[in-house]
Amino acid sequence: MLLEEIYKKARVVNSGKSLTTVNEFTDQIPALRPAVLMEVAQNIIRLMDLNVSKIVTEEDKGAALATTVSLLTGIPMAMARWYPYSLGDINEQVVNIDSEYFQGKMYLNGIDVGDKVTIIDDTLSTGGAVIAMVEAVQGGGAQLVDIVCAVEKVGNNGFDNVLAKTGIAVKTLMKIVVNEKGVYVI
Repeated sequence: MLLEEIYKKARVVNSGKSLTTVNEFTDQIPALRPAVLMEVAQNIIRLMDLNVSKIVTEEDKGAALATTVSLLTGIPMAMARWYPYSLGDINEQVVNIDSEYFQGKMYLNGIDVGDKVTIIDDTLSTGGAVIAMVEAVQGGGAQLVDIVCAVEKVGNNGFDNVLAKTGIAVKTLMKIVVNEKGVYVI
């Protein structure tokens, strides 16, 4: 799998709060090859519940993956953002977020009462971004059906945090361990 090869070559940096990877898939260093994105998206589709009316992701690192999944499945996508721009007539959900990289507010438009939603993201780390998206989806009156992330950073308790707060077990394609010496695919 190309994703595994990418993470085996990934560099590790200290983000100030934790160790993180810098790689082709999440950071476009080097530029993200279409074959990688297509392979990951197709594997996400194999894992996810397709009986949904919307896909939700966050605009930072999950956007390319969720957009590709949306294009391949025909399922509309809504994107959570880090900044407000309410137009007054749009159902905007505002939730707090405390993730590995960001603390503040998350804003989600495009979710309607009764929607059935799958959340898709690139990486499950502490679970903060996923939990915020779950709260926004449910706050909009939608039903959360599934959560699928490409990679889980084992050791940051994201799986357990999301399960404890939402009751949903996040599905992932691959698990990694990150330390000062590098990235290890497990």
